[in-house]
Amino acid sequence: MISWFKSLPEKDIDYSEWSPFIKSTWIRRNFMKFVYLLMGILFISPDFLKYNNFKNQISNTIFTFINNSNLAYIASALCNILIILTIYFLHEFLHIVVIYKKCDLSITYNGGVFLWITPNAIMPKRQFWLYMTLPIIGLSIAPSIISAFMNGYLKSLLLYICWVNLVIASADIINSILILMKPNNTLFYRGYYRHE
Repeated sequence: MISWFKSLPEKDIDYSEWSPFIKSTWIRRNFMKFVYLLMGILFISPDFLKYNNFKNQISNTIFTFINNSNLAYIASALCNILIILTIYFLHEFLHIVVIYKKCDLSITYNGGVFLWITPNAIMPKRQFWLYMTLPIIGLSIAPSIISAFMNGYLKSLLLYICWVNLVIASADIINSILILMKPNNTLFYRGYYRHE
């Protein structure tokens, strides 16, 4: 079951046995600032690295089909919004695919730009890492590898998908690294972990 915009009931867990996933109170309190910083760095990185052809080619393709420049700008913006929304929903879908049969899910909104998918299950390290990383693998790593064998518009589109997903996945990137730093016999539940 998926609960939209409401929290799931907590499991009966003894939190004296569980430690916060991020131990430092200051980092926990400022976690989203780190996420937004990474998001900003990833957002400007194509321009900073002088590798922004993929963004320009998508807009230029629309301009070739529409003679009116004002209409072309509007069509380009709408096309970019449609691509970004599609990537966003695919990203969230890949999170859900990993765990939808195992437990109930809560999808909540935190007031920023993120939807949070909270599973109501205790997960081992491998499953939790896959849950956190599958959108990065499916929408950033795989398309970047495939783009090496493409050229033209398809290469630009795949690189654009990679870039947009990396920006969307900023919190996932940080969490995936933190998950890998925990021992192999670790269990995770709603921002806490413990060793088996």
